Amino acid sequence: MASLQNLICSVSKQLVAPNFAVTAKLNGASHSVVSASSSGASSHEKNVTKRQLALLGAGALATGLLKTTSAFAEEVPKNYKSYVDAKDGYSYLYPAEWRDFDFLGHDSAFKDRNLALQCVRVGFIPTDKTDVRDLGPMDEAIFNLVNNVYAAPNQIPSIYEMQERTVDGKNYWTFEYDLEAPGYGVSAFATVAIGNGRYYTLIVTANERRWSRLRNRLKVVADSFKISDLTA
Repeated sequence: MASLQNLICSVSKQLVAPNFAVTAKLNGASHSVVSASSSGASSHEKNVTKRQLALLGAGALATGLLKTTSAFAEEVPKNYKSYVDAKDGYSYLYPAEWRDFDFLGHDSAFKDRNLALQCVRVGFIPTDKTDVRDLGPMDEAIFNLVNNVYAAPNQIPSIYEMQERTVDGKNYWTFEYDLEAPGYGVSAFATVAIGNGRYYTLIVTANERRWSRLRNRLKVVADSFKISDLTA
């Protein structure tokens, strides 16, 4: 079975120590913004401002999705399709025009027909933990995950929204982050959950330059992820 690092990305990773945190007040709620490096401060400030504007447009959508019930989660909104893997115990929505493809180390994946960076993928690894809360405090666990697993050595990660939701007694963490590298950047939502003796991860990404247009749509994908109990 692939290790956690192989599950997320095929390149090696390293820890980048944090230097500062910024908190923005948006729509009456606090949204933490954490950068893993102080280099390129002016570029980071521009990214924070851009993300704050995007968050303003998505606040109402995120609030509504966090109140999702089991029945509503099974409905398929317009312009989405549902992927259900009963054998491996999970399901999620994806944009209807995306097509499936093979993503190394993952169990399922779909991508835009023309833009490869716009994609969603799901993978899982064995774990002896029973709930995502067993990973520790949410902010610390997510920070370590993004810096130690998701970010390559040449990438500077920034973490934005972190949310916990509970559906049918199962807890999910969904968070937003950027990975900046010279000449390009990737923005993403990730949702992690634990059940069936497995650590599940869904990641949906897009080019950072297109993120403001796609963010709300991809948040639906991240918030739709559900795990279900496996039957013997």
